[in-house]
Amino acid sequence: MQMIIHKRIILYVMNCIYYLDGMQEEDIETRLEHSIDIKRPLIIRALRRSNVRKKIAEYLFDISPSSSYTSEIAYNVKTTPTNVIGAIRGMQSRYKEEESLLKLGLVEENMEGKNIKLYSLTSFGKQVVQQLKDRE
Repeated sequence: MQMIIHKRIILYVMNCIYYLDGMQEEDIETRLEHSIDIKRPLIIRALRRSNVRKKIAEYLFDISPSSSYTSEIAYNVKTTPTNVIGAIRGMQSRYKEEESLLKLGLVEENMEGKNIKLYSLTSFGKQVVQQLKDRE
């Protein structure tokens, strides 16, 4: 199962590189903005469905460009580390993986040392959270 997933990811990345190789920088930016516009309703829906996801995104926005680890995020958004992991990575039926902050491209995971995972907001995530704050 793992091998199939890794092969799919590699093929996807190779196709993206091949596709983008012949494009001008302006074309790439236009395509990226277009894909963001398509994804935006899914992201807004996911953030509205889960207050924990929204609070995590806002917390990471507030500490940006710094990163944070699971228990620190949980303490600051007043929830459990399990809920934080579910919102960030997905967890069975409670937190759908396709609506996780990682899958939506709002958060990135960085390894620090052996087993420490730090989470930070992506530049796309910053745009989305800023737009949400502007609307409020």
